[in-house]
Amino acid sequence: MQVKPRQHLLDIWQAVSRHSFESGEWDWGEEGGLSSVADAERLLCLMYPAMEIAAFRLDDPDTIERDVQTALEDVGGQTEIPVKLVRILAEFMDTYTAEDEGPSFAGGHYFDACDPGEELTEEQRRLGVVDSFSMSITLCLATLGFLKVYTGRTPVEVRTLIEKLKAATETRLSSAIVSLLRSFTVNVFDPDDAQGRALCDVLGQGQVSRRVVVQRFQRRFRALRAAIDESLVLGVDIADRLTDENQLFECGWAWSLVKDSPLVETTESIGRQPAGVAWPVPYLYFTVVALDGIQDLFSERTLILGLLTPEQQRLAEALRLRWEITQQYWSGIARFGDVWPLEDIPWRTTGQRLESEYFTLSVASILVHDLVRRRATDEDLTRTVAVMERLAERGRISTRMTEEDTAITLHVPGVRLPLQGSGDTGPPMQWTMADFSAQLLKRSIQLCALSRYVSSHDRLLRLVERIFGHVWERRIRDGKGAGLWDDIRAVYQSAPTAQRPPSWSFTERVVECMVAGHRLYGEPPIHGSGVISAASSLLSEATHLLGKELLEPTSGQDTSRSLALRSVEAGLAQARQVLDQQPGTSIALTLGVLVELDSLARGRRAASWGE
Repeated sequence: MQVKPRQHLLDIWQAVSRHSFESGEWDWGEEGGLSSVADAERLLCLMYPAMEIAAFRLDDPDTIERDVQTALEDVGGQTEIPVKLVRILAEFMDTYTAEDEGPSFAGGHYFDACDPGEELTEEQRRLGVVDSFSMSITLCLATLGFLKVYTGRTPVEVRTLIEKLKAATETRLSSAIVSLLRSFTVNVFDPDDAQGRALCDVLGQGQVSRRVVVQRFQRRFRALRAAIDESLVLGVDIADRLTDENQLFECGWAWSLVKDSPLVETTESIGRQPAGVAWPVPYLYFTVVALDGIQDLFSERTLILGLLTPEQQRLAEALRLRWEITQQYWSGIARFGDVWPLEDIPWRTTGQRLESEYFTLSVASILVHDLVRRRATDEDLTRTVAVMERLAERGRISTRMTEEDTAITLHVPGVRLPLQGSGDTGPPMQWTMADFSAQLLKRSIQLCALSRYVSSHDRLLRLVERIFGHVWERRIRDGKGAGLWDDIRAVYQSAPTAQRPPSWSFTERVVECMVAGHRLYGEPPIHGSGVISAASSLLSEATHLLGKELLEPTSGQDTSRSLALRSVEAGLAQARQVLDQQPGTSIALTLGVLVELDSLARGRRAASWGE
């Protein structure tokens, strides 16, 4: 199924507005206010495309596109849409701001007890989570950009609300950045520990001894180890162990604020910085989530609009350093040795002792981040594409689900992560990821946009269309959630029957995919080197034949020939103009010119024979 980003985004916006606006007023529903993650995802279904795509902007009522107005007709008229967004965003900020404590990043009902028979405490549900920190960065930047343009066009009666919303959004953004700084961790361990043995097994793949793996690890990460030691403020014990090259390490984001993590000094008013609870162990899933949000801090839009204060820029630079270090580390781990550990599916985590195709996808996601940053080689792309294809097969997206197939658990109930350190104030908690298909689609689209090689680009396009067909089929067909996600039984009949509200997590991931697809098609098409050579040869021939044709005498009354020659000249000029970016189009234009020149030559010969 072909991805049509504009049309599909409009379909999603129409479904969101139909579901969320009861008689023109926003309805949070029964679960509204229970999870900052879910409510942020819901708002981002509207705000993220409006932030990233000019044709979907909602900050200027006079420039809202007609098809966008039609999709959002349940919201109201073009002047009502931005006013209602201001009020909804203000409600969100108020709901998730605790008096005297600052912004709340509560995971809420997204947290589950590991034991289904136990109930989580309210204190546990109020714990912050990296998903919320990261989502808040994207949502706050989208809100600040929206307000920056809309403020000058607002009715007087909403200007006070806008000022209040802006202040609350800036505070939440600062708090989210600080929280991500305090959730980052470097975990150092001995090769003979259980975690060290697990990492050596992943890197060695049973082909080399643990001693050889440690030696290769030392060489591969010596410079990065030094960069971490020099650039990051670490605890004394961690810093001392990190300088010992006989120790292994991992870096990335824990699931929440790390226990005993130092407070971040800042002049921003963010309220009380809560104590951390998470063990200092990186999670692949939360690391990917953090990387996705952090990159929005350095986007072209953020810089052009000047959305960050000087203090936020200072904090963001500290995050950027961790962002780059993490990408370098996991990219090196994924491509460690001649046979990549990434290609040994499924990936086995060291900190949580779990294995799943989802973790392979998480490592591949970080590798995609790194390939975008440093420009991928042909080998890197080819091997990563093969991993994506295998993940689609193993996840039964591009292949048939068999009876009692264990691959169904990737999609429902999803992969469950025990949250280490969560059991201090109640039963141990877990986090469930059920968005494997949407995440695979997003990373495949990003790889496709990155690829400049025809063979890998074509493979990725076919893979993207296959995955997208699967994802689009999973939309809810009827009821209040029609057009949203996730109806898993639409593609897997063996999935358990369950009446669930729409999944804002899955729906928001699909919106991200459509935005990534919009970027993909906004790039110039790729082509092989031989196409430009062929186009140049055809242009040379056509130019020569035009010159030859111009040597022929022209009758003053022969206006048809003059018009034809002007058309030929215009066609050649256009073909030359697009030669470098669209050589295939240049060939098509030149072939038309050649046909026209041949027609002129045949007409002249026929006329001479008639004489």
